[in-house]
Amino acid sequence: MPVAPTSSSAELSAEGWRVAARALARRDPVLRRLVKLYDGERLEPRGDPFGTLARAIVGQQISVKAAASVWARLEQRLGEVTPESVARARLDRLRRCGLSQQKARYCRSLAAHFLERRIDPLRWHDEDDEAIIAELVRVKGIGRWTAEMFLIFYLLRPDVLPLGDIGLKRALMLHYAEGGALSHTDMIAIGEGWRPWRSVATWYLWRSLDPLPVLY
Repeated sequence: MPVAPTSSSAELSAEGWRVAARALARRDPVLRRLVKLYDGERLEPRGDPFGTLARAIVGQQISVKAAASVWARLEQRLGEVTPESVARARLDRLRRCGLSQQKARYCRSLAAHFLERRIDPLRWHDEDDEAIIAELVRVKGIGRWTAEMFLIFYLLRPDVLPLGDIGLKRALMLHYAEGGALSHTDMIAIGEGWRPWRSVATWYLWRSLDPLPVLY
């Protein structure tokens, strides 16, 4: 029988997701309902490290729907969104896709890091979560939240709790406080009951807010 991951460098497989969902449903009445409601769905990784990070930059502080709209315009204007296509694009062209001046610069900076091999996602598969976050936040425009999205959506790390995420906070207040306030300490305490599957619990809470699954 599959068991819980034993380190923060473990990757969440399809079978691991099923194990996690069953375990969370047994422990938490809110998640029991959400696991049943979204039966058969799970986090779908894109398998593209640059795309995952660029999508996370695009999605900073805006809604899932707005971020999807901006990304669609980027694909329309650039074709495939790659380090090469972003590096070639002028800032004003990126801005016409809906990016702010700052986010356009961040995407260009990220593209340069990939093209110049200043970051190497291949070696991250064996590093723990905090080491990867520490390396990523050195890149201009990437903060802890963006790094955590990368851990969840590209590296499939099972136990990330992104408490800087607006959607997660909103879902926690909706489901665990009937829409009322929760302190940061309260949210940490709720998340402690989900270990070692906090990424999975987070995904179900995100899913409860949006008509389409969150993707980065």
